Formats: sequence, C-alpha cells, structure tokens
Amino acid sequence: MRITSKGQVTIPRHVRDQLGLLPQTEVEFVVEGTVVYVRKATGAQQRGRRLIEGMRGKASVKMSTDEIMALTRG
Repeated sequence: MRITSKGQVTIPRHVRDQLGLLPQTEVEFVVEGTVVYVRKATGAQQRGRRLIEGMRGKASVKMSTDEIMALTRG
C-alpha cells in the first residue's frame, strides 16, 4: 500500500467493515514511537449529542410535537 502525493491511503474494505468505519467517520492517528495507529475519534460518537445540546433551549416559540408536525406536513 502506498501513500498518494496528497498524503492519502486507502483503508482496505475488510478493515473498514471490521471496525465499522463508514463514510464521514472521524478518525484519529496515534503515534507511538515508529508505529502509527488509526482509530475512530473518541468524540465521534458524541458529535450528535453536542449538536443537539447546542440547539437545546434556542427555540423562541413553544409548540407541541403535533403542531410542529402539522407545519412540516402542510
């Protein structure tokens, strides 16, 4: 396997499948001496939660779920 001129390398499909590395999965590189490990970024699973927490309490109008669904459907 070779690194491209852009510094890219293809992770073999069987490795991606085994580790659950899907498109847009964030990874991090860990260097220990002359060995480099690639792993899922530790905060990657928390990204969605951070986004939701950042939005929580930002709405200025209180609506029920039924009212919101009525707006989006019609």
